[in-house]
Amino acid sequence: MIHFYKYQGAGNDFILIDNRAQQTALTTEQIALLCHRRFGIGADGLMLLEHAADHDFRMVYYNADGRESTMCGNGGRCITAFARHLGLVGDKAFFVAIDGEHHAQFTGENIIALEMNEVHEIQHSDNFSILNTGSPHYVVWTDDVAQTDVVHQGREIRNRDRFAPNGINVNFAQVIESGLYVRTYERGVEDETLSCGTGVTACAIAASKDQTGTFSTDILTPGGKLNVSFTKDTAGSAVDVVLTGPAGFVFEGDVQL
Repeated sequence: MIHFYKYQGAGNDFILIDNRAQQTALTTEQIALLCHRRFGIGADGLMLLEHAADHDFRMVYYNADGRESTMCGNGGRCITAFARHLGLVGDKAFFVAIDGEHHAQFTGENIIALEMNEVHEIQHSDNFSILNTGSPHYVVWTDDVAQTDVVHQGREIRNRDRFAPNGINVNFAQVIESGLYVRTYERGVEDETLSCGTGVTACAIAASKDQTGTFSTDILTPGGKLNVSFTKDTAGSAVDVVLTGPAGFVFEGDVQL
C-alpha cells in the first residue's frame, strides 16, 4: 500500500510520493501502471521526494512510461509545493535533480519561480531550433499552433534517427500578441501534454534568436499560462533562467500494488 499525492502545474500532472524513508521501490511496469489514465491513477509522470545531503530534498522523476527521465520544469515546481506541504521548506527551496541544483521560491499563492539550468548551445535553422533546458527540445515555429497535428508531427520528429536512442521532446510555437503560444509532444508520455516547463523555457530562449539582453516572455499553453525570464549574453548563452507558473494540489490517496 502506497500513499500518494497528485499535483499539477499548468495541466501537467504528477504523482508524488514521499520516499525519504526509502520504503518505496517501484519497477518500470509499476510506475507505468500508476500513471496510466484508465488502469491507474493517471499522470504525465511520477516523482519521488528523497533525502539529499546539503539540500532540502532530492527530486527523482519518471516519465509516464516508467523510465527515469531528465529534468521536468513543471514537476520541479510541483515537488516544491509538495515539500512545503510536508513542512520541509517555507517560501524558498533548494533541491537537487538529475540535471543539478535548483532554487525555487513562492512568489504568490500557488505560484512558484524555479531557477533552471543555463543554456550555452542553441542550434537554429529557418523554422526550427534545438536546445537543452534540462531536457532536450526541438522547437518548430508555426503560424497556427491551434491547427497543428501535434501528436502526428511530434511523434515523427521525436523518432528521427538523429535523435536516437532516447528521442527528443517536440514543441510547436507561435508568436502571439501576448508572447508565445506553445503546444508540446513529450517523449516518455508519447502524447501531447497540456504544458511542458522545460519546453516553454526552450521556446522562450529560442525566440530570442541572436539578440542579447534581458527577456521576460509570457507563454500560453493548453493547460494555462507560464512565464520564462532570462538574460542572453554576448556569447549567446542564456543565463539567470527562471520558469514561473502555478503548482497546485489535486488530491491524495492510497493505492495497492
